[in-house]
Amino acid sequence: MKTKVAFVSLGCDKNLVDSEVMLGLINEAGYEIIQDEQEADVLVINTCAFIHDAKKESIENILELAEYKKIGKCKALIVAGCLAERYNNEIMIEMPEIDAIVGTLAYDKIVEVIQKTVKGDKVVCLEDINKKEIEGAPRIITTVGHYEFLKIAEGCYNHCTYCIIPKLRGSYRSKSMDSLVSEAEMLVKNGVKELIIVAQDVTSYGIDFNGEYELPKLLRRLCKIDNLKWIRLLYCYPERISDELINTIKTEGKICKYIDMPLQHINDEILKKMGRNTTKDKIVKLITKIRTEIPDITLRTTFIVGFPGESKQNTEELREFIEETQFDRLGVFIYSEEEDTPAALLKPKVSGKEKERRKSELMQIQESIVERKAIDMIGKILEVVIEGKLQDEDVYMGRTYRDTPDVDGLVFLEADRELMVGEFVQVRITESRGYDLVGKME
Repeated sequence: MKTKVAFVSLGCDKNLVDSEVMLGLINEAGYEIIQDEQEADVLVINTCAFIHDAKKESIENILELAEYKKIGKCKALIVAGCLAERYNNEIMIEMPEIDAIVGTLAYDKIVEVIQKTVKGDKVVCLEDINKKEIEGAPRIITTVGHYEFLKIAEGCYNHCTYCIIPKLRGSYRSKSMDSLVSEAEMLVKNGVKELIIVAQDVTSYGIDFNGEYELPKLLRRLCKIDNLKWIRLLYCYPERISDELINTIKTEGKICKYIDMPLQHINDEILKKMGRNTTKDKIVKLITKIRTEIPDITLRTTFIVGFPGESKQNTEELREFIEETQFDRLGVFIYSEEEDTPAALLKPKVSGKEKERRKSELMQIQESIVERKAIDMIGKILEVVIEGKLQDEDVYMGRTYRDTPDVDGLVFLEADRELMVGEFVQVRITESRGYDLVGKME
């Protein structure tokens, strides 16, 4: 009888890609992958440790899975990913239920680890976090199927003072362009119609090859893939959004007119303390250039409030910038102090209550902006990819090029025929409901 393996993936979309590769390796090795955790012989959890809340979620999930060693058939509990890399000694000691640790860059050893743990061995598998990223590995798609993430690089060399990622995943290493094109062709062959390009910083792609930024070149090659409909860009650092990249997004029809550009703040002093290599003036000029060159662009960004030393005046400057810039999509995160980061040593600290207040104020402003922009969409005809159907209702839901899955809004529509998930249809917008739109098929 085959050994049964169940898998839980937490954290970001980059982590999800690692999980899908592990699943592909597990499947290729002949193990049976199941969803019922109580029936699994081996439980694997790929964890996140980016901020405090992510660590808490990871630990809670580990403890929950550990219960299946009592009430289920579990013989081995394997913890992989960022929490395993960061706290491998602590969690092995404090959680004796864990049978194995798999570090962030050791995920290609998952089969070997499973083999050892089912024999009763305790395993700690850590590898150099700067080792070359695995290429050409099998991968099992766990999304709905018509969109998938393409991770183009591992690690980061930006060294933002609040971020632990370089210590968990090493310096920036781009995957080879040929391997990425082959992976994308495989995904499209298996039904993927939208590729979402991800890395800690997609705009640095290729810099470790020959000192040149090669994201535009990669995008042009991906655009040549037959049957690929959309390409979406996430995590573009503003200081590396070049004229060439802007022109590539403008001229290539398959690239969504959508840029996710995490700015984190706008005050020059705070940006400097964050280790961000840009300024307010440069950011304003870049946004003006992008919107001039690509009038229908959707700009998404994120900001951090409560960074050490952030004054009420700094927050007021950020508030005014948000009101003036009118971002299409925007998220606000509360600063999370992480040990072993330079920012953890900075003072003065901002109280938790004040952080929450600042976040709430900015999100209320953004909500009003989004509502106004949604009203402006009424009467327009937009291409929508179908995501599913509301249960017990004859209403479908989908996304436009302006919406990243599970992050942005949805379009709800009625149809006079059955629609399939992943199908693209033309929809006339008739109504707005906060972050979402309502429409009718054309």
